[in-house]
Amino acid sequence: MLWKITERFKPFLTSFYDRMGRPPVPNLEGDRDVEFSWVAANMPNGPGRVLDFGCGTSWMGLLAARRGFDVTCVDLMQVSWAYEHKSLNFAHGDVTELAFPPDSFDLIINCSSVEHVGLQGRYGISKDYGDGDIEVMSMLWTLLKPGKEMLLTIPVGKDRVFAPKHRIYGTERLPRLLQGWEVVKSEYWGKDEGNRWRMCEEIVILEREPLDHYYGLGLFVIRRPEKEILS
Repeated sequence: MLWKITERFKPFLTSFYDRMGRPPVPNLEGDRDVEFSWVAANMPNGPGRVLDFGCGTSWMGLLAARRGFDVTCVDLMQVSWAYEHKSLNFAHGDVTELAFPPDSFDLIINCSSVEHVGLQGRYGISKDYGDGDIEVMSMLWTLLKPGKEMLLTIPVGKDRVFAPKHRIYGTERLPRLLQGWEVVKSEYWGKDEGNRWRMCEEIVILEREPLDHYYGLGLFVIRRPEKEILS
């Protein structure tokens, strides 16, 4: 009898505990769906070389390999996937110390990664470096061939740092992050009253107060110009 009662109420218990484990609404649920679909929709076909910067366990590198690219995935943490591909390789370490030569790549994937750079206490980062994100973007600029693109997704809203988790890019820091890059395409997304992601106007999302567990998404295709933009 107890077993039958437990089974009867199992869906309700599961739903209750699931809700208890989630942050309040609005939250980031579904953010990777938006980000990964942006990368997939804007990824060109190979051949060429791709750098997946801060790859984690995502399948963006595998997607690039399927598009005909030779892919190098880089992360500070050791990463393993449940698959192999002849054109997919992993390099464990700091991209600034891996000694890639300039003009190495035809495409860079930078999906929800750069906002963590230089924040002590996250992903094995042992020393705080406030402008680490700005400097690594400049370094990635040199690794990309002139005229080629980066697929970039970042947290956006009013400028904030939620140490040690991430930065939020707003009207002050976003232009610094994109300095020297040509913005080819962009979208801004935020949650509605039903906790669903929707496209928003840039000024609306950049003026929205972020929370520790929720922020807007900035999605970009940016290009290293054929000729350097002089500041």
